[in-house]
Amino acid sequence: MSGLKAVAVITGGDNSVKGSLQFLQQPNGVTQVKGKITGLKPGPHGFHIHALGDTTNGCNSTGPHFNPLNKEHGAPWDKVRHAGDLGNIVAGQDGVAEVSLADSHIPLSGQHSILGRAVVIHADVDDLGRGNHELSKSTGNAGARVGCGVIGLQSSV
Repeated sequence: MSGLKAVAVITGGDNSVKGSLQFLQQPNGVTQVKGKITGLKPGPHGFHIHALGDTTNGCNSTGPHFNPLNKEHGAPWDKVRHAGDLGNIVAGQDGVAEVSLADSHIPLSGQHSILGRAVVIHADVDDLGRGNHELSKSTGNAGARVGCGVIGLQSSV
């Protein structure tokens, strides 16, 4: 199914991190993600789709990275990666990150749809599975979850 649109409204636990992201699935299966996140510390932040759309305990209840094929953590361009591994977004000195990316592993329809899951922004840089830390191959050692939102269908009007 092409032309599907979804949105995630991003909030953080202390209400300083805010934003919204739009997801648009193209006819070729690639999903475009665009939006803006504010209230971040300047620099890179891990950016992932997590398995659950559960925010009952804030961003901490969104589960692990979305990983339907049971692979190790990696960069968005790696062959071996979680479907939800979207790398890093970078906030400027004003704490604003403009998000614009396209990925073929995050469809809005089908068996591995990201609808109902959560997008999560982390406090620290994602080492893309290349660090020496014990968490590199599972989370990219990206630190605390500072903002998140559930991905839901968006009206076409």
